[in-house]
Amino acid sequence: MTGIKITGWGIAVPDKVVTNDDMAVNLDTSDAWIVERTGIRERHIGGTTSGLAIEAAVAAMHKAGRTAEEIDNLVLATTTPDGIVPGTAPSVQHGIGMKGGAFDLNAACSGFVYGLVTAAGLISIGSGPVLLIGSETLSRITDMDDRKIAIIVGDGAGAVVVEPVDGPGNLISWNMNSDGSLKHLLKCEHGGTLFMDGKEVFRRAVRVVVESAERAMADAGLGPDDISLMVPHQANLRIIQAACQRLGIPEERTAVVIDRYGNTSSASIPLALYDSIETGRVHDGDHLLLTGFGGGMTWASAVFRWST
Repeated sequence: MTGIKITGWGIAVPDKVVTNDDMAVNLDTSDAWIVERTGIRERHIGGTTSGLAIEAAVAAMHKAGRTAEEIDNLVLATTTPDGIVPGTAPSVQHGIGMKGGAFDLNAACSGFVYGLVTAAGLISIGSGPVLLIGSETLSRITDMDDRKIAIIVGDGAGAVVVEPVDGPGNLISWNMNSDGSLKHLLKCEHGGTLFMDGKEVFRRAVRVVVESAERAMADAGLGPDDISLMVPHQANLRIIQAACQRLGIPEERTAVVIDRYGNTSSASIPLALYDSIETGRVHDGDHLLLTGFGGGMTWASAVFRWST
């Protein structure tokens, strides 16, 4: 049996920071209104999906002590590729100087967890180290005059190096699901901009996140008290709080970075994971619960035992 471990991590965000007060200049809103409804105080805007992915990938490889030549495959979770054809992953591959497989994975905001399971699958059948990246430039597909969406989105990327280990490894359990009949709730057509039915997404998101997380924990033989840290998709602080309450996981055991980054879709979980590691919130032997939901609709959870 071949399992996985995470050996390196890195992030990248655009230099431009847009505060709520900046948003209020052109929109009928205020800092207090945005914070109360979303938990967001600022977001980073700019860059390209490939450029941010390359920067995050280089940082993750450096942390892992790996060179690009040692990476066998690259999985890029994104909903905002640089173009329709080709995929953006080969551009990232070229940018970091690696050889091997490289492909895009679009599971919206659940993409990073889908990608983690995909990386584990590749490794289980013989792949060497896999570079897993979540990178988004949501501002490119957002009508910045649409108050419902513009205040939420941010741009950024997060990456991890996933390596093989003998035995079961650190990915203990996972749960993935989707419901294509709900695509009308959160979508973006070719050439269009993001549309979201916020109230309905909120209602369904809390339910599916809780169900998915509970199944992943049950498959791992764990309960809420065994979870050292929940690392959720950073969509809305209210959604995170509601999920915590229903799961029985205290908010103080939850990673929250939405105040600084906004909703960065598939980049949000690795951004939150990176912050938790770098601030000393993750320790050897900790059980992490990664969980997300997004357009599709898709949702996914994974229980990961952290090991240095």
